[in-house]
Amino acid sequence: MANFFEENDDLRWYFDHGIDWDPVVRATEWNFKAEDCPESVAEAVETYRDFMTMIGEFVAEDIAPHWEELDTQHSELVDGEIVFGQRMQTIFDRIQELDLHWMTLPREFGGMQSPLLLYFLSAELMARGDQSVMTHHGFHGAMAMAMLIFSIREGSTTFDPSKGQITATRFQEFIEEIGTGEAWGAMDITEPDAGSDMARLRTVGEQDEDGNWFVTGQKIFITSGHAKYHFVIARTEKPGDPDDPMAGLGGLSFFLVQTYEDTDEGRERFATIDRAEEKMGHHAAATCAISFDRTPAHLLGKRGEGFKYMLTLMNGARVGVGFESIGLCEAAYNKAKAYAAERPSMGKTIDRHEMIADMLDEMRTDIQGLRALCVQAAWHEEIATKLEIARDHMPELSPVPLDELDGEIRRHKAAARRATPLLKYLSSEKAVEHARRCIQIHGGNGYIKEYGAEKLLRDAMVLPIYEGTSQIQSLMAMKDTLGGVMKNPQAFVREMAQARWRSLSSRDPLERRVAKLQLLQADTVQYLIRRTASDKVRSLQGKPVNTWSQAFFKDWNPKRDFAFAMLHAERLTRILSDVQIAEILLEQAKAHAERREVLERWLERCEARDRFLHDEITTTGQRLLDKLASLNGADERAAAE
Repeated sequence: MANFFEENDDLRWYFDHGIDWDPVVRATEWNFKAEDCPESVAEAVETYRDFMTMIGEFVAEDIAPHWEELDTQHSELVDGEIVFGQRMQTIFDRIQELDLHWMTLPREFGGMQSPLLLYFLSAELMARGDQSVMTHHGFHGAMAMAMLIFSIREGSTTFDPSKGQITATRFQEFIEEIGTGEAWGAMDITEPDAGSDMARLRTVGEQDEDGNWFVTGQKIFITSGHAKYHFVIARTEKPGDPDDPMAGLGGLSFFLVQTYEDTDEGRERFATIDRAEEKMGHHAAATCAISFDRTPAHLLGKRGEGFKYMLTLMNGARVGVGFESIGLCEAAYNKAKAYAAERPSMGKTIDRHEMIADMLDEMRTDIQGLRALCVQAAWHEEIATKLEIARDHMPELSPVPLDELDGEIRRHKAAARRATPLLKYLSSEKAVEHARRCIQIHGGNGYIKEYGAEKLLRDAMVLPIYEGTSQIQSLMAMKDTLGGVMKNPQAFVREMAQARWRSLSSRDPLERRVAKLQLLQADTVQYLIRRTASDKVRSLQGKPVNTWSQAFFKDWNPKRDFAFAMLHAERLTRILSDVQIAEILLEQAKAHAERREVLERWLERCEARDRFLHDEITTTGQRLLDKLASLNGADERAAAE
């Protein structure tokens, strides 16, 4: 029988060698003090392997073969409720039978207490089978875990250190309902006039005289928006003037909203599904517009903390999109490879033709590099979160000595923050590229629906858009990178010197090549900082000298003063992604000789690519910036008149 886990050598390598399971398992099992926990790391990992084997077979046998039905049987809005197509419903009935929604939830609530990392790896398998199935499945256990994490952070969850257990949590009833598969969650952020510009959100949260909260407004593009439970970000603070901190992100709060209740008399709705969107892809899943009209809501944390809570949710979602994108890349690669191996042309199958062989080789290399980056981010994010919970609630069960705990949390958080925007950017962009290549390798057949290649492209196109566009990820990566150097230039100079030394003195030729790539990245960053500083100095001309210090060191306008860096943010992000993947693969190669070949292929692809990107950054852009400055100046003059 087909099995998407067993047949994936690279994915299985991570289970056997590439993941340091010890800190993940210890953090998940409260250092083996939890009741009914595995007796060892090896026993836990064997259980995880069993889960992956089961899911790999389920996806290969019960999801992937039915891609055409999933694509043609759209979810529909009928009498105010979403109705799935028959195949989608059949699949989720089976998922419910397999108890997969329970995977990451605590044993105290009836769950399996698996690491989030295992969920992400299984999400890759499910996404390879079908994107709609994966996205909807993600809004079950992942949303239940979000309820638990938010409750822990706001202090409404209690623990029993003697048993290594949670004794009570604010949303336990909701979490258990989701675990059964009878309900699921959604995250409601986007509004008709507010996408990436969060400060423009207009949905409001209001409190009555008895302290009860209510949400009013419309949210759009909500994946699985027919959910019972919704995380909703809304404005609770009324700004006094444009400079009021409550006028922007500081005026947002985060809510958990129940949208309906099923009773003996039928379903009572507290929010209205306005429509099911007609989409390019992801046809089997529902994407909804939903309206709240003084809908009862639960405030999470404190008022004004909405943006912080939303980022927590979005960070996990972005890691999830990374694995989802890898799943689509795997589907495109395997479909293209199988077709090319059977399609004869000019005396041989097309996989033996040089250009097609090159395309397939690059797709394979991309997938392995992306998986390295995604696993790295998920590993650090999970350990950081669980160590933080241990520190704040059960420090006696921490797997890390207490005097080292704060440092370890900072280290893991920094690593996760560095990797997350890069993986969201690169994996989603590569998913589109791989789907496009799959069509090209199929030739005219790729343009025909019956082969399924064009469906992959339609499904892929949303990946660089939702959970934060590629451009937003690039701005985040640019800001963090340049800001980090400005805050600690000594560390940057030291790292450059170390990379230069390794590029010349290392006995390992692969390490020398990685070091040269790091130097190229550092030179790019250094150029952007010099250029940004030079533009700032030029802007001081004509101003009194006694104001220069204040203007240069404090009065920075990100939209104006970082214009050149913003223009090249995507190019910088591609370099940053290539370099981080190279660093991860180098560490793997040092410990496992079989990974040297993977690193060699990655360097072969990215070295020339990054030299070109560096050249673009250092030689282009001024013409367009001059044009934009002229247009903006004209707008400002017109407004003044």
